[in-house]
Amino acid sequence: MLAQLPAGVGEQTLSEALSEVQQRQLAAYMVMLAHWNSTFNLTALRDASEMLSHHLSDCLRVLAPLLRHLHTADLLGRETPPRLLDVGSGGGLPGVVLAICCPQVQVTCVDTVGKKAAFIRQVAAELRLPNLKAEHARVEQLQGRYELITSRAFASLPDFVKLTRSLLSEGAAWMAMKGKAPDEELAELPADVAVFHVEPLQVPGLEAERCLVWMRPEGEAQGGA
Repeated sequence: MLAQLPAGVGEQTLSEALSEVQQRQLAAYMVMLAHWNSTFNLTALRDASEMLSHHLSDCLRVLAPLLRHLHTADLLGRETPPRLLDVGSGGGLPGVVLAICCPQVQVTCVDTVGKKAAFIRQVAAELRLPNLKAEHARVEQLQGRYELITSRAFASLPDFVKLTRSLLSEGAAWMAMKGKAPDEELAELPADVAVFHVEPLQVPGLEAERCLVWMRPEGEAQGGA
């Protein structure tokens, strides 16, 4: 199947930010995703090359903005590692990718489908990722607080914010992965949610529009992306 990452997939990010071990972990994750997908329907895509362009490259593209936010918000210099929640994670996108690329971040993936949570736990075990965990639950049933909450193809922005607001720690933010700028969803956000950045993304090997929508509760301390 996939023995290694092909040239050009997140090339700049990989060459500048990731070790050889992390690149091997990403390749191994894609092998596992393709293998498990044949039985457990983790993603609608079946073609390995499409998984690379539509899933891996897409998720790698948010790495630099994420790291920028963590540094700007001074989340990496604290005694307790920052906590990131990936809502509706499915097969671990982007949660597993971010856990591999950011070992200094504690990543929790939550999904309502048990086999998807089981897959992520298997990935964490096989790839030796102590900073990755999975929860089989509805997001509104979760406990705890997170410095950053993200999602990819999970729900509309108003629903995403509504379902996860109680899980935000003080000063935390939402980072929603979207296709083209979701103007209608942005207009429907509650008045007490501040959109502080809509960041267009260029994904290598993918012509479709992508963006990151950064939000925080109105009145929270400024910082981050």
